Amino acid sequence: MSQATPPTEMTLQRSSRDPDQVRARLEEWLATVLPEGSDPAVTLHEGIQTNGMSSETVLLAITTTGADGERAAKEYVARVAPAAEDMPVFPAYRLQDQYDAMRLAGELAGIPVPPVGLIEPTGEVLGTPFFLMDRLEGAVPPDVMPYPFGDNWLYDAPAEQQARLQRSTIEVLAKLHGIPDAGTTFAFLDPAVTGHEGTTALARNVAKTRAWYDYAINAAGGSPRSPLIERALAWLEANQPDEDAAVLVWGDSRIGNIMYRDFEPVAVLDWEMATLGPRELDLAWLVFAHAVFQEIASAFELPGMPDFLRPEDVVATYQELSGVEVGDLAWYQVLAGVIWGIVFLRTSARQIHFGEIERPDDPESVMHHRPLFVRLLEEVGA
Repeated sequence: MSQATPPTEMTLQRSSRDPDQVRARLEEWLATVLPEGSDPAVTLHEGIQTNGMSSETVLLAITTTGADGERAAKEYVARVAPAAEDMPVFPAYRLQDQYDAMRLAGELAGIPVPPVGLIEPTGEVLGTPFFLMDRLEGAVPPDVMPYPFGDNWLYDAPAEQQARLQRSTIEVLAKLHGIPDAGTTFAFLDPAVTGHEGTTALARNVAKTRAWYDYAINAAGGSPRSPLIERALAWLEANQPDEDAAVLVWGDSRIGNIMYRDFEPVAVLDWEMATLGPRELDLAWLVFAHAVFQEIASAFELPGMPDFLRPEDVVATYQELSGVEVGDLAWYQVLAGVIWGIVFLRTSARQIHFGEIERPDDPESVMHHRPLFVRLLEEVGA
């Protein structure tokens, strides 16, 4: 199947850092934290990032001298908080929280996460904090072009393999949400820690989302106000579920953030949005993220994957695997629509900053999920 040409606004520059300076600074730092005589040498790998819109991801090899005197190289991924001048998506990047959430999810629930290694929390080396994790091998459903566009390993797979990937992904969420006493173990992820008030974890997440929107429109180079987002936020606040559950929520629970091998997850990635809250947050995000890409495919008159990650199938499988009854996802999908809208506002601001697109007359035109979002608001009567 032939692909459509991606619109310019679906490509994204992520960093203005100088690669040579990054390599030199990493080597200097590693020489201070590795055993004496390691003599670290860093090789940065070049490549096109087809997924992710927030933190910078640097692929690198570190060659060191071992105790036996032999030189050996190992592959790593550096997760780096973006510099302020690069128009970050989020108001703050708490890399230590991401690091700890990944580590604990792996230790406590067997979630397949890359082993995390050294962390540099001060920002003194690269200008912003970063941590290293082992580089694993696998395949990720592409964002550019979105996997429902065709001509990729997931789209072309037999239906039974697609179903296997869907079920194994939902199983990750069931295991993640089943970690006992998450409110205590992951207290550092509660939005209250960063000053967002509310009587429940869900209310605090809504407050955090509104604060994020305020940042998106008020930060340097920010976007004009979005009547659509403001309409949705008002409805969310007026119709908030009476829910005080606080499980570990991955936050960015979409298949584009998972590396697969034989259609099974081998690495669950991108933990910037990890939080405490109801399990429906992750389930709604999973189905909404696919619906966004399906919406874009339909706009290009492509068939897409309409029978993949349907809400009713996701809920049924999750309830089977977890033994927990799930509430209606409609409210949570509206929240997902708001968050996607904020992300699109911030990524378009970055593209304008780097000269990749012109500032649009209609600020909401950058929201590729707008038709889906509008329909969803109409369905809930917002």
